[in-house]
Amino acid sequence: MTVDARQPAPSQAAGPSRRAASPGRGQILLELKNVRKIREKGGVTFELRVPRLEIRAGEFLAVVGPSGCGKSTLLDFLGLVLKPTDYELYSFFSTAGGIDLGSLSENRAADLRRSELGYVLQSGGLLPYLSIADNILLPARLNRLGGDFAARRLKKLAERLGIADQLSKKPGHLSGGQRQRAAIARALIHNPKLVLADEPTAAVDYPTAREISGLFRDLTSRSGRGLVVVTHDLELVRPLADRFVSFKMQRLNARHTVSTLTEVSADG
Repeated sequence: MTVDARQPAPSQAAGPSRRAASPGRGQILLELKNVRKIREKGGVTFELRVPRLEIRAGEFLAVVGPSGCGKSTLLDFLGLVLKPTDYELYSFFSTAGGIDLGSLSENRAADLRRSELGYVLQSGGLLPYLSIADNILLPARLNRLGGDFAARRLKKLAERLGIADQLSKKPGHLSGGQRQRAAIARALIHNPKLVLADEPTAAVDYPTAREISGLFRDLTSRSGRGLVVVTHDLELVRPLADRFVSFKMQRLNARHTVSTLTEVSADG
């Protein structure tokens, strides 16, 4: 039965615990079925349809497509910042069981987003007035994780990402590649189950982008985290991603466009 997001179904489980163990590789983290979002502006309608999408632990999912196809809308679904117009299944799976995301209040969604998701912005999104160390530690502090745990995670991630000697500096003193490495560390510091990245290497040169993408994949795959990367560059993620999805665009009329998420091969 289809659920209208304006009349949500009861939640299937209580909210997430403060800190959970790494999920087993292959475990479903997020599942969408017959999810639809309709947006209207100035008499023009854009409709995103997601017939089926499963995101699993330890998996790198690449979302590939040109501007305007619905990548950002999909990422907003996955990041729990946008509710669908209607859906059959829109669930996150935690240690407490399945959670119907469409029924969550804004506060409950924020709690889940803070504890279980990591996010890397195209620009990095580092706060310019904080040191790199303090930027990275923000999610750990927001989740009230122990100081010793956070310090160990910071040291390990900074060493792995090659920024251990940059931690006392402000973001403005780092190169673009170093800032993106710090942003990746920040997304991983609190051990989220799922990490979302929106064009995370768009602001750096191609060799740096390839190196950062490889490190990102290794860090998430080894720890059993799910990774979703939105990109327009199929060549960059082709050798790294486990699965690829794109969008099939259909213009119903001059004022109504439908974009349907479709799984594709590495060849596009």
